Amino acid sequence: MEVAVPSSISSSAASLERIVPAAAAAATDLGDCSAFKVYKRRWFLLAVVCLLNCSNAMVILCAWLNMVGSIIRIFSVISIFSLGSMNFAYLLVGQCLSAMAQPLICFAPTKLAALWFPEHQRATANMIASMSNPLGLLIANLLSPALVKEEKDIPLMLGVYAGPAVLACVLATVGVHEKVPPTPPSASASHSNSPTFCGGLKMLMRNKPYLILAFCFGAGIALFTCYTALLEQILCSNGYSNSFAGLSGALFTVCGLIGAFLLGLYVDRTKAFTESTKICLCLTSLACIAFAVVSQFRNQVYVLATVSSLFGFFGFATYPIAMELAVECSYPVGEGTSSGLIFVTGQVLGVIVMVLAQNLTTKMKEAPFSTCTVVEGGAQDWTISTLMMAGLCSFIACFYVIAFHTNYRRISTETSNACSLNKTDDDVAVTAQQ
Repeated sequence: MEVAVPSSISSSAASLERIVPAAAAAATDLGDCSAFKVYKRRWFLLAVVCLLNCSNAMVILCAWLNMVGSIIRIFSVISIFSLGSMNFAYLLVGQCLSAMAQPLICFAPTKLAALWFPEHQRATANMIASMSNPLGLLIANLLSPALVKEEKDIPLMLGVYAGPAVLACVLATVGVHEKVPPTPPSASASHSNSPTFCGGLKMLMRNKPYLILAFCFGAGIALFTCYTALLEQILCSNGYSNSFAGLSGALFTVCGLIGAFLLGLYVDRTKAFTESTKICLCLTSLACIAFAVVSQFRNQVYVLATVSSLFGFFGFATYPIAMELAVECSYPVGEGTSSGLIFVTGQVLGVIVMVLAQNLTTKMKEAPFSTCTVVEGGAQDWTISTLMMAGLCSFIACFYVIAFHTNYRRISTETSNACSLNKTDDDVAVTAQQ
């Protein structure tokens, strides 16, 4: 069956050949467009990745590491396994196994979206899988106080948290049988031309747009890590309760999930990756500045709650889109390599920013309204630290807006091929009957 290509698509392909000749040349090797198809079981794979990401905050290995680690942690509080000094060892070993599983699953959303989902669903699939991790953290923060009223309730909490890990392991082991679908969902997925891991790293190190993206969003991840980790300590110095700090953190995450969902749908329709991330990053920096200022005043609960909500709404929204943009500007480097390096960069910068923020604090001589506990180190003046974070966020936003420009290499390849039909199982069935 021959497929007629509209003249508008042909003209777009011709213009892209002039702009990105290398991508257009590569597109000729992508195979017959009639082979493009998507499968309903892609949603099952997405659900498994989400469950693992949510629980944990290569799917099969990750699933087993996550499950075994979660079960071993329970041994530390069960009397039958209690060996005195070994209790801490159980907890440490279990936590380490779960931590080993995290990189395996955190790098999976972008690759899963590329291999199993068509062009118009990739950003949404990446968003769903990526945002399941902060959703898991939110659930844990809300569920833990409800489950643990006394020390004897800790085994119940660990048992409940082991449930999703066990379920994800069963689903991954029984239900995941193939790395890629029998037929590709898009032109870029139909031709595996990714370089080796080392070769991909070399290409990324020579890719200026990618390096700018990795630095800016790696620093953004670092700032979000500091915000969530230090929020309670920053607010308690000016008399805000732990409950309010927890509420602010919850609003930060919930509004972030909403923002990521809406932006993912928008970008899937428009492919405006660069414009969306630039606008959201600028709005995030404004929210960060507002937080740095308002957090130094007392009795501003409504303003702080609003600022935290906006900070999360715009900040979280950029993360999954940035992961997709990393693939677009670095194609044909493997999706796991390009998105994984940004995640690692964020963790390294997170340690640096965290240490710097804590070292910039000063002991408050008088803090009559402080609600800080002895464990938190008493009342600290976080003014310089929060201003430093706001300044860093503003610099990142300005630098990214001015310096980042890129072609969408993966989309250019697919558009140049001009025959991605994105058929669903139902579409194929109807076509066969006709």
